[in-house]
Amino acid sequence: MRRKGVNYSKFGYIFTLPFVLAFLIFSLYPILYTAAIGFTDMQGLIPKPIHILDDPFKNFKDLLFDNVSFRKSLLNTGLLWIVNFVPQILLALLLTAWFTNKRLNIKGQGAFKVLLYMPNIITASTIAILFGTLFAYPMGPINSLIQLLGWSDAPINFLQDKTTARGIVAFIQFWMWYGNTMIILIAGVMGINPALFESAAIDGASGFQTFFRITLPSLRTILLFTLITSMIGGLTMFDIPQLFLLGGPDESTLTTSMFIYGQAFKGSYLYNRAAAASMIMFVIAGILSAVVFYLMRDRDAERLKKAEKKLRKSARSNKEGGMIHHG
Repeated sequence: MRRKGVNYSKFGYIFTLPFVLAFLIFSLYPILYTAAIGFTDMQGLIPKPIHILDDPFKNFKDLLFDNVSFRKSLLNTGLLWIVNFVPQILLALLLTAWFTNKRLNIKGQGAFKVLLYMPNIITASTIAILFGTLFAYPMGPINSLIQLLGWSDAPINFLQDKTTARGIVAFIQFWMWYGNTMIILIAGVMGINPALFESAAIDGASGFQTFFRITLPSLRTILLFTLITSMIGGLTMFDIPQLFLLGGPDESTLTTSMFIYGQAFKGSYLYNRAAAASMIMFVIAGILSAVVFYLMRDRDAERLKKAEKKLRKSARSNKEGGMIHHG
């Protein structure tokens, strides 16, 4: 008797169905709806008939060319992300090299990793209160320490100065996330073939050479993931600036997510303008992600692929030429 085979592919579709439904309802539909109302006059707390504007791109033009707060929020978002991400990735790489160095054989690595990762699991509201207390004016711990050391005769109002306010917010973001970045990079290093490190040690490579010639090139995919997720997280930064300083002083810590929230849920309830701002950020995130993917592509694999393509084309040409000659 012929035995009937079992088709397991249908079970894969069944298991992915909950995710697909959740994505369609909670992700794709809101994105499409947001994109649509960006071209309309939808605003106000009480629902009214919605009409597409005579100039569909009016909301986008108003934001980009006439709205000073939106442009300022874009500048603040980019600045805060760069200032916190650069030291974050550098410190995470340094700690990764330290923890994964077999020659150092650091004791108590687990405890160190937990302590360094700890800020990432503390709620944003708690951190906002903590730093608000530390930099309080005029009797905060930081002010007391500065005066005790003789660095200043009078208390400093850190939270009313634009530069220091931005610096504190960027530091909080860096402090919260460098441990998470470190854990991801360490996991990436653990996935590298140990034979590569053993070969490097036999060849007499120093720790510095091993890290830059073996570890970093092998972490390209992990670094790409870290950069993309950090960039998207930076573009959607909301909780710390909102809870810590409410975007102040003078909108110096106002991020784009805070601007969108303010347009949609405060004052006039300008849902159309908030939707337009969201789609602008969506496009910016897409463009930046494409640029990062292009810059961090595997050039060796790309060259090999081009060489194989050229070789196949040459072989096809030779084959066609041979057939013509034979004919």
